[in-house]
Amino acid sequence: GAVLNSYTMCLLLGATGVGKTLLLKRLQNILYQRDGADLGEPPVTLPTVGTNLTDLTLRKRRVTVRELGGCMGPIWPSYFIDCTSVIFMVDSANITQVSSSCIQLLSVLAAEPLQTASVLVLFNKRDLPCTMSLGEMKSLFRMDDIIASAPQSITTLELSARSGEGLQEVLTWLDSTQPD
Repeated sequence: GAVLNSYTMCLLLGATGVGKTLLLKRLQNILYQRDGADLGEPPVTLPTVGTNLTDLTLRKRRVTVRELGGCMGPIWPSYFIDCTSVIFMVDSANITQVSSSCIQLLSVLAAEPLQTASVLVLFNKRDLPCTMSLGEMKSLFRMDDIIASAPQSITTLELSARSGEGLQEVLTWLDSTQPD
């Protein structure tokens, strides 16, 4: 049964500047705007220091997304308890960040409290000309190996939080991963 007051927590993680805050603002725009309204220019965002909590009301339930600032990587694990899902965001235009993002992702997947979480790896900034393709990103990350060895259910999506491409898929994923 779908009870709207059931409450689930999703963690939004990723390095500084990958687009986490913009993603949340865009998702809110989609959920709370009148149908067909244009997304418009991306809102101005600042690097998140600390955590941001955002409530998203989806078809089935309300999800609280806890965005953790990229600079807080060392203390991310203190937020892993009680999470049903994790969105891990990667800037696919920033090649220098790939290895550190990959290491961060592996440590998230290895964390004991997250063994049963659903994980979405988002390759953001699809709209930039220097972006690598999803195939290239997945091979750099060795996603196939990661997916094969991790206990979690892992989904990968491409996205442009700026243009809005892929946002609907993120909402669909969030809705589908929440326990009934």
